[in-house]
Amino acid sequence: MRPLILPDSGRPFDFNSVPIASISGYDGLIAIGANFLPETLLSAYRCGLFPWYRYKGLPYWYCPDPRMVLHQGQLHITKSMKSLIKQHPFKITCDLGFESTIRACAGIKRKNEDATWIDADFIKAYTRLHHAGYAHSFEAWQNDQLVGGLYGIGIGKVFFGESMFSNKSNASKLAFIEAVRFLEYHGFRMVDCQVSTEHLKSLGAKAISKEEYLRLISDWALPGSMDGIRWNERFIQHSPL
Repeated sequence: MRPLILPDSGRPFDFNSVPIASISGYDGLIAIGANFLPETLLSAYRCGLFPWYRYKGLPYWYCPDPRMVLHQGQLHITKSMKSLIKQHPFKITCDLGFESTIRACAGIKRKNEDATWIDADFIKAYTRLHHAGYAHSFEAWQNDQLVGGLYGIGIGKVFFGESMFSNKSNASKLAFIEAVRFLEYHGFRMVDCQVSTEHLKSLGAKAISKEEYLRLISDWALPGSMDGIRWNERFIQHSPL
């Protein structure tokens, strides 16, 4: 079945009406269209989709098969990384530099990509979600300079990772490790890593089928106590790196 073309009525779009399980487009492309309203984005994530690229103003919505995820309790930290953590090379924070983090992610040159998908509309939309308490960032600082980090969406017991960057060796990896520790402490069952990378594999992420992924988020991406709030104070209480 080909990707669906979705209308934009100017109102939030409900992705529960899209037969995601039965569509298998190229690279996981499920649908094209709708809009970037906060409610539209949240509905997409709850249904297993994420926006990846825009063309002529239209969002392209994806659900890859297989899907890369990190399950609760599966984080892998090597001996060398444990040794580095003890040295405290970076200060790790949460929700203190969201817009700086997403802009830094947009500026990273990535292999086999001519341009970033994180354009001005992405930054605006996800910053709105951040202010609404759904988009969150984890940052790595060195000498008061932002040198690494990641951002994503938190819904229920799932953190949907979007992108990460690193200007210093291991900065994003340490931010990711502390993010996972924080998320597991607060009952999150899974980090959605979207697509496979060697970086994520080294941290314990594994590929699961689209079918299994959709089944898991149907249970875990339900409203939760961490929805709609800023996480910075809770992160400080968690005693970060």
